[in-house]
Amino acid sequence: MTDSKTAFITGAAMGMGAMKARKLAKRGWLVFAGVLPGADTSELGTDSNIVIVEQDVTSEKSVLKSAEIVSKHLKDRPLNLLINNAGIANKGTGPIEGIDMKEAKFLFEVNTFGSMRVVQAFLPMIRKGAPHSRIINFASGAVRANPVCSGSYNMSKWAVEGLTCTLRNELAPLGIQVTSIEPGAVKTHMTANAKETTKDIWTNISNTVKSVYQPFLLETTTTKMVEQISKGNDPDYVTEEVLALLDKKKWKPRYLVGKDVKPMKVMLGIMSESLFEKTIQKAVGIPQYKG
Repeated sequence: MTDSKTAFITGAAMGMGAMKARKLAKRGWLVFAGVLPGADTSELGTDSNIVIVEQDVTSEKSVLKSAEIVSKHLKDRPLNLLINNAGIANKGTGPIEGIDMKEAKFLFEVNTFGSMRVVQAFLPMIRKGAPHSRIINFASGAVRANPVCSGSYNMSKWAVEGLTCTLRNELAPLGIQVTSIEPGAVKTHMTANAKETTKDIWTNISNTVKSVYQPFLLETTTTKMVEQISKGNDPDYVTEEVLALLDKKKWKPRYLVGKDVKPMKVMLGIMSESLFEKTIQKAVGIPQYKG
């Protein structure tokens, strides 16, 4: 165990976080799995290479405590890999004009500031492993498509991209590599009830805002988006693609992962941004102004 590589994964109690933890542990890594206090950790299994560490990424006190636990466990060893996996999607939904700001702020606390808190707390351990230690931040393919009524989520993931790009510059002199993962739709707990959660978009906004946007965007949010999510990527495929990056010598700033988002890279390479935007709008059924 003293010679094994080490990793910390946030939001690892279930879904892709737990899957990545199990796969790394099976490869001989010592994996610290960050989980919400009191969370069901049955998906993590019983591998002795997995150490469960309670952590609430919205709490600075909790994040610092989790870092202290990991540091004591590692002693003088470095942390070779940090994966900021924790994230939520179904808060602060609806057209921008009607979004509940309190919910939007909470979503940012998890998706954006949560990742930033963890980076701040765990970088001293990562730096011990320079130039071989690495950081993976989970953004989203949503930053390419910017789906309607998901503005809070889209913005929070754009901010994760900013975090990654800044870290790449700041850590370049140390040789520490950082990248963002932009996965497409994945069949996980988060997307399991897409039909119901997309309906909720229209129940949490005022009738005034609803009357403006629902006639144009109802089908897009409750039919087109659900269809896309239902065709989502298998989590096993996505996690394999992500962990395969560990074998690459040099990382790009970002990687689009998933059969639904990989074509976007090609499209963005041959289309103007305006044409790409129009193509996405047409694909998801957003009506065009005919004035």
